[in-house]
Amino acid sequence: MTAEIIRDHTQLQTTIEGLKRSGKKIIFANGCFDILHVGHIRYLQEAKRLGDLLVVAVNDDASMRALKGEGHPYMPEEERLEILAALRCIDYLTLFTEKTVDSLLLQLKPDVQAKGTDYTKETVPERETVLSYGGEIAITGDKKTHSSSWIKSDL
Repeated sequence: MTAEIIRDHTQLQTTIEGLKRSGKKIIFANGCFDILHVGHIRYLQEAKRLGDLLVVAVNDDASMRALKGEGHPYMPEEERLEILAALRCIDYLTLFTEKTVDSLLLQLKPDVQAKGTDYTKETVPERETVLSYGGEIAITGDKKTHSSSWIKSDL
């Protein structure tokens, strides 16, 4: 089974609201996921264990270039979505264009926002947004010793 990709945030909101009404605990994670590596897998698997469903928001190509600079992404957004959709720990995927996921968090109001270990609960950029609607923040995954940006290539 592959994750469902829902590009329309209003449609995703309707889906999430229905799942929450049925008692499901919704976990939200986000990132670039350019070259998928074990750090991503550990982050997402641990996030999924916190609840019933995992929603992952992926930076689109333009927002990734703004964050990481020219030459990024290595893989276009459609390929990153396809690869992530194959992971059984992910239930729903969407793209986002902003620098942070504040607006998407306010729209979806997941129970938990999971961030990687390059953050603490106090340094998560969307911390105040999550707390404003009563959500929780969780730090998941192993120590940040893997990064797509650190991978060297002679391509």
